[in-house]
Amino acid sequence: MDTQTNSARANDRTCAYRVLRYTPNLVRDEWVNIGVLLFDPQTGERRLRMIEEPEEYARVRRLHPQADEELLRALRDDLENRFATATPLFAGNGHGEGNARTDWLKLLGKWDDTLSNALQLAPQKGVFADDLDAETDRLYADHVAPQRGAARVGAAGSRGVIRSYCAQVLKQARIWERMDKGVRAEEFTFRGDPMRLDYGYRRNGTRGFVQALSVSRAPADAKLLAYTVGRIRDKVNSSEFTAVTDVHLLAENERHRFVQETLRDAGVESVPMEGFAVWTARMRPLIQ
Repeated sequence: MDTQTNSARANDRTCAYRVLRYTPNLVRDEWVNIGVLLFDPQTGERRLRMIEEPEEYARVRRLHPQADEELLRALRDDLENRFATATPLFAGNGHGEGNARTDWLKLLGKWDDTLSNALQLAPQKGVFADDLDAETDRLYADHVAPQRGAARVGAAGSRGVIRSYCAQVLKQARIWERMDKGVRAEEFTFRGDPMRLDYGYRRNGTRGFVQALSVSRAPADAKLLAYTVGRIRDKVNSSEFTAVTDVHLLAENERHRFVQETLRDAGVESVPMEGFAVWTARMRPLIQ
């Protein structure tokens, strides 16, 4: 067993992670975890996942009734803009791996001094990771995601669960790297729009988008997606859309029928999670 463990560790990368904490009152030092930043100090490759589902924001409000939700929703964009600024530190700078690590430490050290008082970075910790996406999901589940009671184990999946499944399928099909992740809706709607489209791709001059949709938990999200689809079509000459649902849409179920008709009228193809592997196999030769 030890030999197998050591063999697996040999293929892993030594990474680091920091938990993001919302601390609205520094004097009281009361905080709640709202995200995870995982990165490889040697290459600068990183993953960031932050709260985005209604139940996650509800948890924050239970702990901090005066929580600034608008600020929380803007934090991810702020951090990713900082990442974009830091990217040249790792892209073709001609330095060795040691310098890349130093750049990361400098960047994170600067963040500790300049981030909003409401956002704090927990002390850095190390972790072995072969798949950064899978490890980010594990860390998020351990440190951030609301805990599920025993009665909720069999409950239908959230958007996070659907996205995680989609990511596995896309990786197995070896098109993960061809997909855009977390496409900002404000590119097509209005500045400040917090919505993100889970995945984007291009094929033969057409822009495609894939969005996880939890019919069991948030059927009204179908209307939000339909609105966003309309705005995208106003700005993109050729586009196509797919919604990956947590359940099969049944005509005899009123909630399902509402989602199905809303998506159909907007020109969005609906695909249940069980059918996403087939969809991916069909699209794989076409996605550029």
